Amino acid sequence: MAINSLFCLDVLGSLLPAQCALCAGSCRGVVCSPCRQQYLDQTRRRCRQCANPLADTALLCGRCLRRPPAYDATWTAVDYAAPVDQLLLQLKFGARLALAPLFAQLLAATVRQAGSWDAPQLLCPVPLGPARLVARGYNQALEIARPLARQLDIALQPGLAVRVRETRAQSGVAPRERRTNLAQAFMVAPQHAGQVPGRHIGIVDDVMSSGHTVHALAAALKREGARKVTVLVAARTPPR
Repeated sequence: MAINSLFCLDVLGSLLPAQCALCAGSCRGVVCSPCRQQYLDQTRRRCRQCANPLADTALLCGRCLRRPPAYDATWTAVDYAAPVDQLLLQLKFGARLALAPLFAQLLAATVRQAGSWDAPQLLCPVPLGPARLVARGYNQALEIARPLARQLDIALQPGLAVRVRETRAQSGVAPRERRTNLAQAFMVAPQHAGQVPGRHIGIVDDVMSSGHTVHALAAALKREGARKVTVLVAARTPPR
């Protein structure tokens, strides 16, 4: 009966007109063409290491020059700003998993257009802690990583890294405490440790704000011998 009900919902969904996730207008995809052109097709100069916007022709921002993070490069599709932030909140907390392939597509388009793209050999989604994964029911980073791996033709290892201790959500931690909150929070899963030494690993996540989460994970990968770590993130929070 449950299978029949799901089948009926799928058929009904295919018959009803889809709505744009941003403007609620009718469209064939997740986001209509006008909204995509206005909000999602972003091209701007960014720091090669952390993807913060740059106002000049420099390759690295002052922050990365003063205190280089453990990761070597960052690619992002869009800024984390209204109204795009609502899409990522819907994906992260509202279980709108259909948005994940959209952000994977945007990320893939961003790196393909870049002449300096150095493709990782293996993708690693930022892992959730067990309690948070059970409460949410899915890992939004993994939902983005799956279609991204297919589009870029890069191997994906969902369990490459594990979160060894539960941490407070970074959004609820004071900026000065965020690095400490994530210190030693990640490790490479022992059963996959042989896949890391000498390789270029790509970390996939939904949003990058302070960068402390991906820094901590990149540091764990470097401790296991990763040659290079590149961050692939759907959206980057602009500095305030």
